[in-house]
Amino acid sequence: MSASNPEKTNSSPPASLVTVKVNGRPVEVPRTMPHPVTGKPVPTTMIQACEAVQVAVPHYCYHHKLPVAGNCRMCLVEYGTPVLGPDRKPLKNPDGSPVISKAPNPAIACATPIMPGMEIYTNTPAVESMRKAVLEFLLINHPLDCPICDQAGECKLQEYAVEYGQTASRFVEEKVHKPKQVDLGPRILLDDERCILCTRCIRFTREVVGDDCLGIVNRGSHNTLTHYPGQPFDNNYTLNTVDLCPVGALTSKDFRFQSRVWFLKRTKSVCTSCATGCNIVIGSRENRVYRYEPRENEAVNSCWMCDQGRLNYRWIGREDRLQNAVIQQTRGQFVQVPWSQAMDQLLQHLRKIPSGSLAILASARQSNEELFLTARLGRRLGAIMDSPPRTGADDRLLMHADKNPNTLGARLLGIAAAQPGGNLQAMAEGICRGDIRTLLALGEDAVKHLGQSVVERLDQLIVCDILPNQSTPQAHILLPGCAHAEKWGTFVNHQGRLQKFGRAVEAPGQAQPEWQFLRQAAQDIGGESIPASVGGIFDEMARETPAFNGITWAGLGDLGATLPI
Repeated sequence: MSASNPEKTNSSPPASLVTVKVNGRPVEVPRTMPHPVTGKPVPTTMIQACEAVQVAVPHYCYHHKLPVAGNCRMCLVEYGTPVLGPDRKPLKNPDGSPVISKAPNPAIACATPIMPGMEIYTNTPAVESMRKAVLEFLLINHPLDCPICDQAGECKLQEYAVEYGQTASRFVEEKVHKPKQVDLGPRILLDDERCILCTRCIRFTREVVGDDCLGIVNRGSHNTLTHYPGQPFDNNYTLNTVDLCPVGALTSKDFRFQSRVWFLKRTKSVCTSCATGCNIVIGSRENRVYRYEPRENEAVNSCWMCDQGRLNYRWIGREDRLQNAVIQQTRGQFVQVPWSQAMDQLLQHLRKIPSGSLAILASARQSNEELFLTARLGRRLGAIMDSPPRTGADDRLLMHADKNPNTLGARLLGIAAAQPGGNLQAMAEGICRGDIRTLLALGEDAVKHLGQSVVERLDQLIVCDILPNQSTPQAHILLPGCAHAEKWGTFVNHQGRLQKFGRAVEAPGQAQPEWQFLRQAAQDIGGESIPASVGGIFDEMARETPAFNGITWAGLGDLGATLPI
């Protein structure tokens, strides 16, 4: 399946079903399944039939999103097929069951198509013996460096060696030595001694990314993985090969030796680098984010994510994060105050401003719940609102030109104009005329979007943000905000997919999720009760916003839901 159009196979007509047996258990599986890259129908294989009944078949080279290679031999199984009589019909036993002829040789389950009546045996003594033999060959020249290997805890070779391997090695010769710490590209380091030649990285890079830059050189025990001479392994999807590598051959320079994976807390979330909204898992430990990994979602990103999005987490722990509430007592004199004091001053100001004198710049990187509360507050005060656009490069896979994760959500909730940024000119003109005297900048740099001379005309600039920008030194009230990894919420990607993200780490200092102060402001100005949780706010938003009708926070699963828009 191509990552550029992960839903295209859903329109294919349903395939006819075939009945086979896996370890004596009957199962009905489609005769064909979509090719993992092209989406065209191809025969269903034994390993897919086993997956249908949750029978694990160990494998290295096979991956359900890559073309079959069939070179590791770890998935060898025994099988039998119905015996056909002279009339080409299956012969029957006295009890009416078909006569099965067991094949004299095993088959690799990843590449062998099923046929009606086939029986697959994955746990016979012969199969177990074959697995031990394959593992013995793979471990002959493999370095015994598990204690220092970055893949420890996620290594299939390690896991299968424990589960299927032998307790002692019979190999007494010196191991073949290959290149170590090979600088394969700007983000990838290779240890060729650990490579088991599964070719997953080669097939992904060639077939999915379209960059035929990796290959195997030399022969026999001296085979090594390398890149094309003079062309480093450098595309925007290289770090997916680290996920694909079943051993510790390919490692990420960014995560290398940072933390043992079993110490990491895994939090389901969504990438905020663009409007694709790739599903991710945030790996964190002791309130620090260590890595992003893709989380499989057929409707969005398949199994992949781009390198740019994967590495876009370091800003969360920057030392210059805004951590304290600040108010400007006199021009140029700032003082840190408790959050409650800053909030009291903000509410006092909002209560007395005339209707129509407020402008709101709300970022499309804020959650739907925060934008919903922002829109409610803005309508109460007659504010002009907008969400500035962010644009950049895109590609045929996952990177989208819209660099905001929630532009569609901002439009559906009435924050962004039909063309995001379309109200900025009117906003600037209103400030220059003196009609607009107060500006709330929620995750946006007002100076960048409106200009320094325009912002200086304001009576009150209220800023809530995560990192310093041109506007923060000029704010009359400055509130520290939260990154998406520090709160709960939802986004809507460019396809209309509504997706939930979770909190992985705690916010630093006084920083609070933006929805909390927006809820307080909306309640104070509107005089109505608003739920005190993200889930409650989402449910209220879903009731009031047509695009979200019928969806509940509790019913929104980990993979999200497509909005009827």
